[in-house]
Amino acid sequence: MTAPILIFDSGIGGLSVVGALRTRLPGAPLAYVCDNAALPYGTKPDAWLVARIVSVCRAAVAASGARALVVACNTASTLALKALRECLSIPVIGTVPAIKPAAHASRSGVFGLLATSATVSRPYTQRLIGEFAPDCTVVRLAADPLVAQAERVLTGMPWDDAVIAASLAPLWEASRLDTVVLGCTHFPLLREALERHAPREIVWIDSGDAIARRVAQVVSQAVSGTARDASDRDASWASAPQQSGLARTLAGYGFSAPNPLALPDTVLTF
Repeated sequence: MTAPILIFDSGIGGLSVVGALRTRLPGAPLAYVCDNAALPYGTKPDAWLVARIVSVCRAAVAASGARALVVACNTASTLALKALRECLSIPVIGTVPAIKPAAHASRSGVFGLLATSATVSRPYTQRLIGEFAPDCTVVRLAADPLVAQAERVLTGMPWDDAVIAASLAPLWEASRLDTVVLGCTHFPLLREALERHAPREIVWIDSGDAIARRVAQVVSQAVSGTARDASDRDASWASAPQQSGLARTLAGYGFSAPNPLALPDTVLTF
């Protein structure tokens, strides 16, 4: 059997790229791992996060026998890609905020970056802006509460309109802003709510299809283009597999109930 492509996220936000991957590579088996015991990543110290991310991904790659790792988390990608590539022998595909597409899409030259605190403040993010949007005004907004809202929605609970409105409000102070980068893989899962709370028409840009294109370039020669049977279930793992609603949510994206992810004793909780 062909080894799977492993998708990793701190929670279930990485599911936002699964649809694009299944479209690009319909014959490819996937696997999913989430470190939901440590959610959210965006508010935790860098050094702790790097150690945690490396430990979780190494354990998940070993458990799944993955042929490639997709780091479907902007915070983890902007922080730990180098460390992951140094310790893993398989290709590692990261996720970065879609600054370049947003700069091209914005007609006014004013766009927003909606992300977690860690991604918004990361030097890597500033370098992307400097390279691809030097003539644009980029409104950077940390919206950590939206991560929990996306997790709520995927587990069958309603989003909180007050939290959505408060998280987005600073964006609308820029009257010429016409485009928003969804700089966290959780945020595309809230697209309907975000659109509902926008005071005008906004172009929303995420990285899902770009990730899928890159993965296809890396693994396409070894993956059949024939779609698998819809009843097939891909494997999944989680650091807190008994979390309410997790198994049901993963099932909705074609994954079996999550296995417990065995981590080294040296991996600490925060």
